[in-house]
Amino acid sequence: MNPQLATPRFTGLLAPFDLRTTALLRTDVLVIGSGIAGAATALAAADEGAEVLLVTKDELDETNTAWAQGGIAVVQLPEDSIEQHVEDTLRVGAGIAEEDIVRSVVERGADAISWLEGLGTAFDRHDLDSGDAHGTLQLSREGGHTHPRVAHSNGAATGREIQRALINALRAHPRITIRPHVFVRDLILRDGRCVGAAGLQNGRNEAMEVAIEASSIVVATGGTGQIYRETTNPTGASGDGQALCFRAGARLADCEFMQFHPTTLYIAGASRFLISEVVRGAGAVLRDRNGDRVMEGMHPMADLAPRDVVSRAILERMVATNDTHVYLDMSSVRGNPHELFPSIARICSTFDLDLAKDAIPVRPGAHYFLGGAATNAEGLTNVPGLFAVGEAAASGLHGANRLASNSLLEGSVIGRECGRAAAREAQEAERTRSRIGLPRQLAGPILAADPPRLLHDDLLYALKSLMWRQVGLRREAEGMADARARIAFWHQYLTRGQLANRAACELANMLTVAALVTEAGLQREESRGTHFRTDANQRDDERFCRRIFLERADDGAISSNHGPLSQPTDRTHA
Repeated sequence: MNPQLATPRFTGLLAPFDLRTTALLRTDVLVIGSGIAGAATALAAADEGAEVLLVTKDELDETNTAWAQGGIAVVQLPEDSIEQHVEDTLRVGAGIAEEDIVRSVVERGADAISWLEGLGTAFDRHDLDSGDAHGTLQLSREGGHTHPRVAHSNGAATGREIQRALINALRAHPRITIRPHVFVRDLILRDGRCVGAAGLQNGRNEAMEVAIEASSIVVATGGTGQIYRETTNPTGASGDGQALCFRAGARLADCEFMQFHPTTLYIAGASRFLISEVVRGAGAVLRDRNGDRVMEGMHPMADLAPRDVVSRAILERMVATNDTHVYLDMSSVRGNPHELFPSIARICSTFDLDLAKDAIPVRPGAHYFLGGAATNAEGLTNVPGLFAVGEAAASGLHGANRLASNSLLEGSVIGRECGRAAAREAQEAERTRSRIGLPRQLAGPILAADPPRLLHDDLLYALKSLMWRQVGLRREAEGMADARARIAFWHQYLTRGQLANRAACELANMLTVAALVTEAGLQREESRGTHFRTDANQRDDERFCRRIFLERADDGAISSNHGPLSQPTDRTHA
């Protein structure tokens, strides 16, 4: 590769902005995204009296939340405790989760369940008894948890049920306006403050330019799993929010950490489908093509070890057995798997797989991006007026690896805090009449007179394959350096031409996030949590028990800064 292109350069905007020729909307709080984090934010801000505009690039239910299977972590059993949930989260987070954030989120688990049930979410409960008019919550155990504490709905269809209840609440709220099919292309700054957004509103025939002015802007766009060839994420998970925040000058954290889920249904030619960890919590085990257990002797928690451990063990066994996958053996599941996991059973049946009889072919897939805009406990970034929440943010809850089912918990708890903070900021601007309007014009990137003719789908597949091979479950410096140079080259020639539609902008966002993942991976010269380097395969607490932050420098390059060292304890070692 050309050494001059070894470091990518990023502009602040993907396209020029001209208010004179753009349709304008105004609101107090703009929320971008309709998953649990965005919906919780919007509902809380509206309850505080703010006028909220919620936009989403697809339909309201096309979110990572809707795809979530396992559930939401909450302490309920007498033998369990808040302190144990905190310790499990810190241990899996491998020394760099922020304990104050962990504790504040975990302590509000029961409140999050009550709030969701108040919106109409139906969690699975045991039969009614005289001591509990509603019946106690059914709790499952997932990887990394020392006790059953995962509340779920319809076995493994929790996200769909939560999303349904949230959408109903959003539609019913008088101070929330919903606009689907609005793709936010750029965040707009004025005098260092985020004052709105510019994007594309799909019309009947072609997209229309639209600008949105707001006192508070909340990015809640979800994950970025689509930068990898194998992923559990929906097609819209293209890292838009992380890229938006980066271009706007927000500081990002933890971008080297991509969590891979161990068990994605793997059938050649079929869409990937997540097989929830709840299945292994109910007794299923992983076996290779020879029938040998994959996790035997690999970790004290065996098949319920943290996800990074299980994913790498599966990859090693695939290589050792020269196979494309391993198998999930359901024969030891306690109960009828068709009744326990109806949605999984239905999907598998379309491929003539019977959960009660057949071993299910599975392999790891990119699942949850731990990196995002660095925020405080209320979702505020370092850019005034700009908030981020959920998978688009890096709140400090997860550290180097996410404890299963903590993400829906985070979205509901921090999302509501974010909504209240965003409403307060908007109300203060209204009270003091200090609201800053959008600028009339902003210059976009300099375009080439004769830009290259590109096949976007081909470039997209090349990126996904590169990230899977060289910045995936196993990494090393040479491969990541080569990936960085290739990403820089691809981004440079993609952005020489006009990014005229959503697909082109999504590709630019994916290249941006891929560059951030790769740069952070090169910076962290050790193995920790989901980040495993074959050329530095041990954890190095003396140098790297700290978070790594990335920002866009004045020249457009990625600037890095290492945070302060943490003091690891026995409970921070997975």
